[in-house]
Amino acid sequence: MTDTFGTDRMRAAVLAAWTASPARFREDANAEEDFALGGYRDRLIVELAQNAADAALRAGVPGMLRLTLRGALLTAANTGAPLDATGVESLATLRVSGKRDEAGAAGRFGVGFAAVVSVCDEPAIGSRGSASVCWSRARTAELAGAVPRLAAELAARSGHVPLLRLPFEADPLDVPDGFDTLVRLPLKDEASALAVRRMLEETGPALPLGMPALSTIEIDLDGELRTVTADGWHVVTESGRFSTEQVAELFADRPTEERARPFWSVRWAVPLTGTGEPGPLPAAVPPVVHAPTPSDEPIDLPALLIASFPMATDRRHVAKGPLTDFLVEKAADAYVRLVEELPRTPKLLDLVPSYMGKGELDARVRRAVLQRLPGTPLLPALSAPAPAVRTPSFADAEVYEPDAEWRVEHPPQEPGADGWVVAGREAAVVAGSAALLDAVAGFVPGLLPAGWPARHPAMTSLGVRRVELSEVVDLLSGEAVEGLDPAWWHALYEVLPADDPESLGALPVPLADGRLVRGPRGTLILTEGGAGLDLTPLGLRIVHPEAAHPALLRLGAAEATPRTILDDPITKAAVAQSLDSPDPALVAHAVLSLVRAAGLTPGEAPWLAELALPGADGELYPAGELMLADGALAGLLEPDTHLGVAARDLEETYGPRVLEAAGVLDGFAVVHDSDVLLDRDECDHDLDGEEEWLDHVLDLLPELDVPPVVPDFVAVRDLELVADWPAALRLLTRPPLRAALHPLRIEGVEVPSYTAWWLAGHPVLDGRRPRELRLPGADPLLQGLYADAPGGLDEGALAMFGVRGTLADLLDSHGGPEELLDLMADESIEVDRAQLRSLWMALAAVEPDRVAPPARVRAVLGGDIVVADAEDVVVVEAPDLLQLVTDRPLVLAPYDLAESLSELLDLPLAGEVASGEVTSSGETRQVPPQVRSLLPTAPETYVEHEKLLVDGVGCAWRFYEGAVHCAGLDGLARGLAWATGQWNDRLAVAAMLRDPSAVPLLLAEADLS
Repeated sequence: MTDTFGTDRMRAAVLAAWTASPARFREDANAEEDFALGGYRDRLIVELAQNAADAALRAGVPGMLRLTLRGALLTAANTGAPLDATGVESLATLRVSGKRDEAGAAGRFGVGFAAVVSVCDEPAIGSRGSASVCWSRARTAELAGAVPRLAAELAARSGHVPLLRLPFEADPLDVPDGFDTLVRLPLKDEASALAVRRMLEETGPALPLGMPALSTIEIDLDGELRTVTADGWHVVTESGRFSTEQVAELFADRPTEERARPFWSVRWAVPLTGTGEPGPLPAAVPPVVHAPTPSDEPIDLPALLIASFPMATDRRHVAKGPLTDFLVEKAADAYVRLVEELPRTPKLLDLVPSYMGKGELDARVRRAVLQRLPGTPLLPALSAPAPAVRTPSFADAEVYEPDAEWRVEHPPQEPGADGWVVAGREAAVVAGSAALLDAVAGFVPGLLPAGWPARHPAMTSLGVRRVELSEVVDLLSGEAVEGLDPAWWHALYEVLPADDPESLGALPVPLADGRLVRGPRGTLILTEGGAGLDLTPLGLRIVHPEAAHPALLRLGAAEATPRTILDDPITKAAVAQSLDSPDPALVAHAVLSLVRAAGLTPGEAPWLAELALPGADGELYPAGELMLADGALAGLLEPDTHLGVAARDLEETYGPRVLEAAGVLDGFAVVHDSDVLLDRDECDHDLDGEEEWLDHVLDLLPELDVPPVVPDFVAVRDLELVADWPAALRLLTRPPLRAALHPLRIEGVEVPSYTAWWLAGHPVLDGRRPRELRLPGADPLLQGLYADAPGGLDEGALAMFGVRGTLADLLDSHGGPEELLDLMADESIEVDRAQLRSLWMALAAVEPDRVAPPARVRAVLGGDIVVADAEDVVVVEAPDLLQLVTDRPLVLAPYDLAESLSELLDLPLAGEVASGEVTSSGETRQVPPQVRSLLPTAPETYVEHEKLLVDGVGCAWRFYEGAVHCAGLDGLARGLAWATGQWNDRLAVAAMLRDPSAVPLLLAEADLS
C-alpha cells in the first residue's frame, strides 16, 4: 500500500525519539493523557465540529457536519478540504497546529483531536477517494514493547501508551454522500457511549455560532435526526489583523505559535423571539466565554460571547495579559453595537448588564460595556433630549472676564424617521400610561414611551433619569404652559392615574377668570345650579368649564353648588371685607345671587350678616344692621338707632326672603354660637349687658377648675333698642324666638338664658320688670306682694323671663328668698295674718346661707301686723313664753320652725330674751283623772298658784322644770296640753275641766277630727 500521508516516516521518527529518550515517551504519554482527561475531556463533539469548520473554511464551501451514534460507534462526516499529509501530521503531533496562517480557523493549538482518546482506542479518519489514517492503542503498545529501553516505562504505566503519536495508513472509509471526510470512532466501553450520547444531546446553537464556517450540524441518535443551526439569532462580529507593533505589544507574553496567528475576532449572539426582540439564552447554551470553543470562564450576560481570547495552559480559562485587555475593549464595543442593532423595545433593558459579574473577566466586560452604554443612543423617545450645555474654557473668550459665567447651548437633535433616539443619560422615564406620557412628552426631555419600566435596574445603569409624577407636575409651569387651551388640561386630567393623589397635589388648574393656579384643593367646579352666576368679584377659584373633570374632585376640588361656594373661605373673606371693597355692589350682587340659588333660610349662614348692602339713606351697612322696610322689627324700635333700612330697590331685586337669609332683619336678630366658653375673654357677642349676665350665671354655678361650656348659645340681640314692648313680646314669646328664652343647663345647674335674664331685669311689661309681677291666677300666697302681669301673653314664656308663678318657685330661684323678705318688709304692701304665717312657714325651709339677715321684719305686735326693726323682733318658740314678750314684735309660726327662722333671720328666740323662771309659790294637786281620756300621758300632778309670777310677771301658766304651773283652769288645760305634746287639744281639755259631764261628747268630737 502506498504511504499516502507519510505515516511510516512519522512512526519511525517517533519511535526513534522514544528509543533515544524514554523520557520523551513518558512526556508524550503524560501530555496526551493530560489533554484527553483534562482540558479536552468533554470537548469531543466541539473538537469534531471545529475540525469540520476549519475544513469547510479551507475549501471555501458551506460547512456541514453529521454526527451519527449507532450503538458503540460514533461517526462524524463533514464537508470541506480533504485530509492531507499536513493534517495527519498535525493530528499526530501534540501542540502543533497546521492552521497557523488561516484567519478565522477555529483550531489554534494542535491538541483538540486528543479529545477522542477519552472515549476511543481505535480512531480513524479518511476523505473520499483516498486512503484513511487510523490509530490503534494495541498496535502502538506492540511497537513500543519492541523497544527494550521502553520496557521500564511501559511497566510503570501498566502498558498504557500515547495513542495518537503513531498513525497508521488504512483502507478508505465509506464517506456518506454529500460529505467529504469521515471520522470513525469505535467507543471503547458503555461509559464512553453514555458520555458521547450526553454530549450529543447537549449540543446546541453555540457550536454553529462559534464556528461561522459550519452552517449546519445534523445529529443522528439511533435514527432520530436533529439539526442544529444558528438560525433565529442576531449576531454581531468584529475582527481584524494585528499590526507588527501590536503583535510586539500584545503578544509579548504569548507562545510563538499564537504570535504566528496575528488575527483577532469577537462575536456576540443573542436569540430572537418571534417578535424579533432579544430573548434569554437557551438552556443548551452554557453561559461561558467561547474562545471559540466553550471554556470554563463564566460570563453571565444575556448574550453569547465568542472571542479569540488567549487561553491558559489548561485550555479552560482565559489568560490574563494585554491581549485579553485589548479583546475586552473590543468585546464591549461589539456588545454596544449588538444592542444598537436590536429593536428598540423594553426587552433591550434585559441586555444591560449589572456591575456584579460571576468572575473577573465577566466583571471586566460588564464594566467596559457600562462605560459605553449610557452615552450610546439606544432608546426611543417621545420628545427631544434637553439641549446639550457646556461651560467652555475662558481661553475660548475673546476677553478674559474672571467674574463672567457663561454657557454655550447646543440645539437638540432633530428626530429621525422613527422619532428621537436618545442615550440613556439623555433619557427620562415616567411611570404612566401611554396617553399620559403622550400628553406630558413636551415637558419632559428625552421621555421614553410607555412600557419602559421605570424601576428596571438597567435604567440606573444607563443613567436614565427617573422622573416621578410629582416632578412632572412641577414641570407644568412657566412659559411651557402659557396659552394652553383649557381643553388640553381636561385631556391631561383624563389620563392621570387615580391612585397617586399625593403626587398630584400641585397639579395646575386653569380658572374661569384666566388664572392658572397650583393645586386642585380649594378650587371649585361649577354645577348646573351655579351656571350663569357671575362670581368674579368674589375672587373664587372656579375651574374653567372646559377643563372641569372628575379627577379634580378626587384631588380636593369641590363641586361648586351655590351652597359650597357660600361655604368657601374665599367667599367668606370677600363678605367680611365687603365694606372695604372697591366695588361692594358687585360683591353684594354675587353673594345675594348665591343665596337665592342656594335657597338659604334665615340663620343658616349667620356670617352673611357682614355683607355690605346699601340702606335707604344711601349709606352702606352690614346686612345684620339693616331692617326690611316693611318688616316686623322696623315698627318696634326707637327712632335713630344704629340700624338702617334696606334700600327699596334691593328688596325689589332679590325679595325679602333672600335679604333675610343674608342677615337683613325682618324680626329680631338672633345670635347662634356653639361651644361657648363662659369666660369674659371668650364670651363676647356684643350683646347689651352680656358681662353682667355672665357674672350672674357664674354666681349660680359651683366653683369649677375651668370655665364651663355652653354647647348651643342662642340669644336675641338689640333688645335695648325696643320701643314697642307689647308688640316685641308677642314676637319673643312665639317660635322661633321663644327658643332663646329657654333656660340653660350647665354642670347640672339650670340657669337663665341671656334673653330671659335681660327681659327679667328691664321694664318690659307695662313699664314694670317681670320680676315685680306674678302670673294671673298664680299662688295666692303671693297676693299683694306682686302685681298681676298683663294678660294675653304665654304664661310659660312669662315664667321663663321672671314673672312669678308660685311661692315655691320664687324661693327656689336665685335671690328669691331675699326678694320675698324685702317685699315683706315693704310697709306699702298689705299682708294678712294667715298669709304671713304661711310665708314664715315657707321661709323656714330656706338654707340660711342663701339669705342676708334683713334689717326690717314683718311681725305681729299685739294683734297688729307691723314692719319692725330686726333688733326689736323675737321669734317665739313656746306658747308659755308669749306672756313674757307681749311688748315686742313677734315672728309667729309653728313652734317647731322657730329655731330655723331664728337662724335664717338672725333673730333671738323668746327664751333667749326672757329666763322664764317661776318666782311665785303654789300647791301641788292631783290632775283630774278624766283628763287622761284626752291626754293619756298627762302628769300625775300640777302646781296651782293663786297668782303665778314668771320673771315677776303675772302669767296664766308655765311649764317649768318638768312641772305644770298654773292659775286657773284655762292655764291648767294649756299647761297639760303642752306638757304632753298635744298642744292642739288644749281647748278640749279646758272644756272638759269646766264640765266633766261633757267628756263623752268631747271624745266623740275628737274621734271625728
